[in-house]
Amino acid sequence: MDSLDLQVLSQARDWHGQGHKVWLVTVIETWGSAPRPPGALLALRGDGLVVGSVSGGCVEDDLIDRVRHGERVDQASLITYGVSKEEAARFGLPCGGNLRLVQEPLSRTDWIDEILTRTAKHELVSRSLSLETGVVTVQAASRGDKFEFNGTELRALFGPRWRLLIIGAGQLSRVLANMALALDFEVICCDPREEYNLTWDVPGSSFSKGMPDDLVLELQLDPHSAVVAVTHDPKLDDLVLLEALKSPAFYVGALGSRSNTAVRKERLKLFDLSSAEIDRLHGPIGLDLGSKTPAEIAVSIIGEIVAVKNGVALTQKKEGSAMPVSSIHNSNSNSNSGNVCESSRA
Repeated sequence: MDSLDLQVLSQARDWHGQGHKVWLVTVIETWGSAPRPPGALLALRGDGLVVGSVSGGCVEDDLIDRVRHGERVDQASLITYGVSKEEAARFGLPCGGNLRLVQEPLSRTDWIDEILTRTAKHELVSRSLSLETGVVTVQAASRGDKFEFNGTELRALFGPRWRLLIIGAGQLSRVLANMALALDFEVICCDPREEYNLTWDVPGSSFSKGMPDDLVLELQLDPHSAVVAVTHDPKLDDLVLLEALKSPAFYVGALGSRSNTAVRKERLKLFDLSSAEIDRLHGPIGLDLGSKTPAEIAVSIIGEIVAVKNGVALTQKKEGSAMPVSSIHNSNSNSNSGNVCESSRA
C-alpha cells in the first residue's frame, strides 16, 4: 500500500478529532487507463478540503462539489465514473477509462490508530469494510495478499508488501535505501564491517551487523523480496548471492562491470548453484542511463527493480549484460520500463 494512503488515514483521523465531518473514498475497480490503482485512498472533509487522490483531479473536483452541495452519504456506497466515453472525457479519465469508488463516512478512528501503529512497526495489515454494516476490522496480512472487493466487502492492504535487502552500507546504499522507502519498500541494510555499520543513518530502514548469508536465511526471502549486493567485496557480495539466488526473491543483483560479473559467475559455479540459478543474477546491475554518481546509479538500480516487479521487459540494458529470463517473460508493451543503468567500474 502506498505510503500516501497512510498519510490520508492520518489526516482523516486528525480532521475527525477536530470535529469535522470526514468521508473516505477508496478506488475499488478501474477499466482502461487509470492514474490510481485499486485501494488508493482520498479523504474528503465536510468543507471540501481533500487529501490523497483517486484520479487525475477531475473526479476529486466532482466529489468536492457533491459535498459542498449537500450530498453527504451516511453509509458506505458505490460511485461509478466514466460509464460513457463522454463522461470519461468530462472527468479526465484517459483512454475512456472507468472508475468505481466506495465512499464511506468516517464514524470512528480507533482502527486508523491500529493501522498506523502496526505499519510503523513494518507490519503488513489489511482493513476490511462491510458495505452493508459499515463495520471495519483490521487483521494481519501476508505479502501475497491483494486488494479485494466482492460487491459487499472490500479488503485493502497497508504496510510494506515489497522488501529490499541491501548488502553494504556505503553512500550508494544510503541513496538507494531512501529511494526504495519512497516507493514503499521495507528496507533492510546489512554490513558486518564496523567502519560502515556505525554510520548508517537512514530513518525508516532497519540494519543488521550480521553476516549476509545468515541474514538471508533468517529473512526467508519470498517472491516479494529483492536483494542487491553493492559492497564491491566478493567476500560479502558472493556470500549473499549463494543464498539469494536459491531463494524465491523476484530480483537479485550485484554491483560490478560486465567483466567483473563474468568472473563472479565463474566463482559461483564452484558452489552448489545450478546454471539456472546463476543466470538469475542481474549484472551489471541496473538499466542503462550512463550513470556516474551514486545517486544516478541508485536510480538505475531502483528503476530495474521496479521494472522487474512490474513485469516490464528490460530493454534499456548495456549490450552484453545478463538478462534473466524471469525478468522479461511477463513484459508489458504498454508500460514504460524507464531508462536507467549501472556504471560501476571493474
